[in-house]
Amino acid sequence: MSDKFDGWGFEHRDLFLSAGPCSAESEEQLLSVARALEGHGVGFLRAGIWKPRTRPGAFEGVGLRGLAWLDRVRSETGMKVGTEVAEPAHVEACLEFGMDVLWVGARTTTNPFSVQSIADVLKGVDIPVFVKNPMSEDIGLWVGALERLSNAGLKRLGAIHRGASSPLEMRYRNAPAWRMPVEFMRLMPYVPILCDPSHISGKAEFVPLIAQESMDLLFDGLMVEVHPDPLHALSDAAQQLTPVGFIQMVEGLRKPKEQGGGVEYAQRMSVLRNTVDEVDAQLLELLEKRMGVVREMALAKEKENISTLQPHRWQEVLLDRISRGESLGLSGNFVLGLMQLVHEEAIRQQEAERCC
Repeated sequence: MSDKFDGWGFEHRDLFLSAGPCSAESEEQLLSVARALEGHGVGFLRAGIWKPRTRPGAFEGVGLRGLAWLDRVRSETGMKVGTEVAEPAHVEACLEFGMDVLWVGARTTTNPFSVQSIADVLKGVDIPVFVKNPMSEDIGLWVGALERLSNAGLKRLGAIHRGASSPLEMRYRNAPAWRMPVEFMRLMPYVPILCDPSHISGKAEFVPLIAQESMDLLFDGLMVEVHPDPLHALSDAAQQLTPVGFIQMVEGLRKPKEQGGGVEYAQRMSVLRNTVDEVDAQLLELLEKRMGVVREMALAKEKENISTLQPHRWQEVLLDRISRGESLGLSGNFVLGLMQLVHEEAIRQQEAERCC
């Protein structure tokens, strides 16, 4: 397990694991999962007690009685247990039942008022708390949520990456958006970060693939949805693994290291990194050239009193660039994000040129 978890009170393993059903459905269900996972290095059993659903009428969790079920799981198996909290009442109930771990969900992270209300209740409490990234790729909200909890005196804080919503059609439920956790690691290198491959993939068949990608990016662990009978799960049935499937996945994961390799590897990497540096320099020069053309366009628009933003032209450009990128083997999501950044800078440059 990463040394970032030192002092957290979890059994020391080379990889931090949290596993359990999306939702607690019955006492028997939780005990079945816990007994199947017992002895396989799971740091704590996860289970949703309160489930925020997009629209009313769906299964919204069993509520307080689920905490009693988790308490029994802990007493009978010795496993630590945890659940998601979204409001002060949830936190107070979890503290009353002595939950071992809490996490803040993506929808809650989006709202600083909600996070602050949770932080206020947790002030002076020593309990591990994880924070999932928001639904959007807003890393400021993610970091800000952890800062609010830290300001409340919480020391054992961790992050969970669960992907981000995307306007593009893709094979996953959420875009992996690896840019976010990579930047998070740079901004908060002392905070352990788990990957939630279940919510990223949306389908059980893709969970191992996403889990391995997170290992290749040096995540500290995983939070995975595991159900004894996924086909009949009351929520997120498609993305949950069976206990056997989870154990097989974990046993098959490669856990690469950041440094190492022989002399031949070091020489090869030196050549490749120099090539990357050269290509990056060319990219920057091309971007500057593009902005030069954009500034000329600004002057032409100014002369004819034409708006800076050209929505129809921008839509044409975006569709064309995404198509071209995909033909070159680049993901549409990547090209979309890149072109949006380029377009934002182009707008800024045009506005600067026109106002001066």
